[in-house]
Formats: sequence, structure tokens, C-alpha cells
Amino acid sequence: MANNNDGKMTGNKGEWSELYAFLRLLSQGRVYAANEKVEKIDNVYYPILKIIREEQKGEVYDYCINGDDVVVETQSCRVATIDRNLLGEEADKLLKEIAIHSGSFEVEDVASFVNGIKVTKLKAPSTDTTDISMQIQDVYTNLIRKVGFSIKSEVGHAPTLLNAGKTTNFIYKVDGISSEQAGEINAIETRTKIQDRMAKIREYGGEIKYVDISHAGFKRNLIMVDSSMPEILGNILLYYYGEDVKDCKKLVELEGERDPLGYGDAAMYEYKFKKFLCSCALGLKPAKPWDGLDEANGGYIIVKADGEVLAYHIYNRNFFEQYLLDNTICERASTSRHEYMRLYEEDGQMYIKLNLQVRFK
Repeated sequence: MANNNDGKMTGNKGEWSELYAFLRLLSQGRVYAANEKVEKIDNVYYPILKIIREEQKGEVYDYCINGDDVVVETQSCRVATIDRNLLGEEADKLLKEIAIHSGSFEVEDVASFVNGIKVTKLKAPSTDTTDISMQIQDVYTNLIRKVGFSIKSEVGHAPTLLNAGKTTNFIYKVDGISSEQAGEINAIETRTKIQDRMAKIREYGGEIKYVDISHAGFKRNLIMVDSSMPEILGNILLYYYGEDVKDCKKLVELEGERDPLGYGDAAMYEYKFKKFLCSCALGLKPAKPWDGLDEANGGYIIVKADGEVLAYHIYNRNFFEQYLLDNTICERASTSRHEYMRLYEEDGQMYIKLNLQVRFK
């Protein structure tokens, strides 16, 4: 993403979608809640009083909704006033541009328009999961709260929920494979080498069992979600790589049927796995110490392919968790970059690493 001094803005579909959400929400003056099928719940919405943007460090602008207008203020001084209908028209224009472009692109007339209301960056500087901050009226308590939302766009490519890294490698012991067989398996370099290596381990009678996670920080964060989470995910990865099932919902159903932790109740696996997905969406990162709190403390905003902007507020966490379970898959990242899917020996025991990455469908 680039933001030049001459007001030009370039970015990908996801980055432009954040600006689209900003314009659309100001024009609407409210954000509607979504159910688990990402459909608008007509009678549940949150009135927006203002959206807050930090363009540069310490340079904060408030976009206050005042009747039919949006008043732009900084340090309580009015710097611009704009008709909300105009914001809606610019949002419509931007949505069409996002739909037809790919890669990194410019939308000059929209950039010129938003420069006039003090927006100079597509993405406000952020150290956490929050993409947009707003002051909303809490319909349950009537309190006015400043909350942060993470934004996900369905207009572009499906984004990741949990990014792969060496940090997301899980360690498994492999019994029944000799050093010679391991060398032969590691030498498989077909286009489908991941499936082929797993198939070869099975063919030789190898047994794979989860033992640990490579990165102590990621393991700690997972234990914050649930003390059994490392093992639950360890089994899910084994089914994913071993049986080529990638749909998160199906993977959790498999684990529930097989009950490797001996709960005697399949629902427990689904409940815990949903907590994991929700934690990833709202703040958990593999390598960063996590305190268990939601960074996006308002929830999640979805920009749908047709341009509708809906929110999963943390009050609607059950809808949100079901949405995440229904709409995510496991995905294979680069084996060489993340150093997994090779058999290796330590103290006479054979091991293999499998990597976790979760993406939206």
C-alpha cells in the first residue's frame, strides 16, 4: 500500500474495502448486525455517533454524524462538513472499482474526494487487530462506547484468519519408520508431495502421534484459549494432512466422532475449536504474547460481495463463532519456507512437523 504526498493512494482489494466500509458506514449512520449466515438482522443495529481515524501518529480526526451531514473535527475544531448522501455516492463508485480491479491499484477520483475530508491513507496506522474505531451507542445499555472492529472483505481474495509461520508448526512422533524409509519419503518431490509423503508413511505402516508445538509462545497462547487446545489442533492437523479434509467444520466433526481426548461428547470439540477461531479473529497472533483480551473489542465487520456492510458485535458472539466455523478451511503453506513435512530423527526417535494455516473459504 502506498500513500504519496500528492494524495495518490494505491492498495489491494482488502485495503480499499476498509476505506469503502468507512464511507458506507458514515453514509448509513448505523451498522447492522449479522446472523451466522451473514444475513442482516433488520432489528439489531448500532447507531454510529462518530468514526475516529488517526492519519499520522497523534493526528486524530473525528467524523461526527450530525443529522444529514458528517462534521470532520480535530482537537474540537471543525475542519470540514460533508453531506452524507455524497459519502454514499462515493462508496458506490468505489465498490464498482474494487470489483473490477486486481492486485494493487489506484482509484483517483475517490482518492481526491477523501483527501478533501482529511483521509490521506487507505489504512490507518495500527499495532493490533483493529481496522476501524467508532463511537457507537450501545443498544443494550444506552452507554456510549468507543470500540474497535476488525474488517474482512468478501469483495477480494479470501483472507487468512491465522497466518502460517515456523511458529505454527506442530511436532509429531512417527513410529514404525526406519532411517532408510525416512530418506526415501523425504526424497519425494512430486507436485503433490505433501499427500504423497503422508501416503508413503501410511504405506510403510508408520504411526503419527501429536507430541508438541514448535513455538513455546504459540503453545502458551493456545493454552490461554483452552488447556487442551494444542492437542485438539494437533489431531485436526493430522486429519487434514492425512485424509485431505480441509473444511474446518468437517475436521471438528471427525475429531468429535473419534474422541481422541476421551470427552465422551462431540460437542466439546466444536465448542473449544470455535473459541480458538474467535480468538484468532479478535486478537490472538502466534508469536505475540496474548493476554486473552479482544483487541478488536467491538467485533468483526464484514464487507459482503454486494457491498453490504454488517457487523458481528461481541454481544452476538454465538453467531460470529458459527460463521467462523462454517466459513474457514485449513490450508497448506510453503513447506520449504516454513520447514515442515520432512521426517527427522532425534535421540533415536523419528519426528515430522505439520503446519497450521487457517483461511476463509
